[in-house]
Amino acid sequence: MNTVRSLLLCVGLVLALSSMLGVPADNPHRVDFVGTEGPGLGKHIVLLAGDHEYRSEEVLPALARILAKRFGFHCSVFFTLDKAGFVEPGSSRMRGLEVLKEADLVIFGLRFQDFEEAEMQHIVDYLDRAGPVVGLRTSTHAFNIADGPHERFTWNYEGDEYRGGFGDQVLGETWVGHYGKNHAQSSRVVPEEAQGEHPILRGVRDMHVVCGGYQAYPPEDATILARGEVLNGMEADAPADETKERLPVVWTRNYTGEDGAEGRVFTTTHGASEDIVNAGFRRLLINGSLWALGMEDAIRAESDISFVGPYNPAKFSFGGYRRQVRPSDLAGWDTPIFDASKPTAD
Repeated sequence: MNTVRSLLLCVGLVLALSSMLGVPADNPHRVDFVGTEGPGLGKHIVLLAGDHEYRSEEVLPALARILAKRFGFHCSVFFTLDKAGFVEPGSSRMRGLEVLKEADLVIFGLRFQDFEEAEMQHIVDYLDRAGPVVGLRTSTHAFNIADGPHERFTWNYEGDEYRGGFGDQVLGETWVGHYGKNHAQSSRVVPEEAQGEHPILRGVRDMHVVCGGYQAYPPEDATILARGEVLNGMEADAPADETKERLPVVWTRNYTGEDGAEGRVFTTTHGASEDIVNAGFRRLLINGSLWALGMEDAIRAESDISFVGPYNPAKFSFGGYRRQVRPSDLAGWDTPIFDASKPTAD
C-alpha cells in the first residue's frame, strides 16, 4: 500500500510540475504560458502555428509570452509535429484542439492545413460561435481540405455557400498572389490617415516588414488600417517601388457565426519571423489581439511589448526551420525561441 501511495504521489508531483512549467503532460503539441497579472487575467488565447515558410512556430510563442507575461493572459500555443514529436511546420499533425471550447481568442498562423476531421471540427465549432479571430500572413489560405465535411474551409472553395473558404469568409481575403518580389522587396506599413484614432494604432509607428507583399482586396465591410508601400530592397530605408500602388495589408472586420452572432477579426498579410523584430509591427499585433477581444480600453501606447526571453528568428524560407525542437523546449519564460544552435537543414 505504501508503494502504491508513493507512486501516486510521484505521478501527481510530475503532473503538477508539468503544469507549472507550462507543459501539458498529455499533449506534446502544446506549450502554455500563464500570466499572473494584467488586464487579460481569466482569458484564454489559443495560438495555432503551422505554416511552411514564415516561421509561425517562432512568431506565435513569442507573441504568447508577451501576451501572458505583460498582459496576464493564459496562452496555449499549438504546433504541427513530425512523427517523432519534433516541430515540423505545416505537417497537419496537430491534436488537442478541444481546448477551443474554452478559448476567448484564436490566433491563426496556418498554411494549407488538412487537420484530422475531429480536430478540424473544434475549429469549426469555434467559428460557428463567432469567436474572435486574429489571422497572420498565410492564414488567408490556412486550409487545403480535399474532401469531407469541412471541405468548404479550403482556400479556393468554389461553392456559393462559402466561396473562398476560411480566408474569404472569416479573414476577408483568400490567397491571390504575391505583390512584388518576395525575399527581395520588403514593405513599409503605412497607417491610414483616416484611422489615426483607431485603438489598434495607438503607439504604433515606424513599421517595416521584410516578408513580401500580398495582393489583397478586402470586402467593403472591412476597415483598412494600413497599406503596404513596397520597397526596392530589404532595408527600412530602401526606396519605394514607384510601380506599385499601396494595397491593404492590415484590416478589421466582423464575421457571422452559425446563430447570427458576430465575431471580431483582425487580419494582416504580414507576420513573418523577422517582421516582429520591428517594435511598431509587434505592437500592432498585440493591439490587434486586444481589440479582437473587445479590450480596446486596455490598449496603451506605452505598454511594454518587449520580448520575454531570447528570440532568435530564423530567416524565413521554405524548409528553413530549426530542427530537433520540441514544444516542451520552449516552456518557461527564459528558454530561447528557438535555440540558435539548432540546425536549419537536415
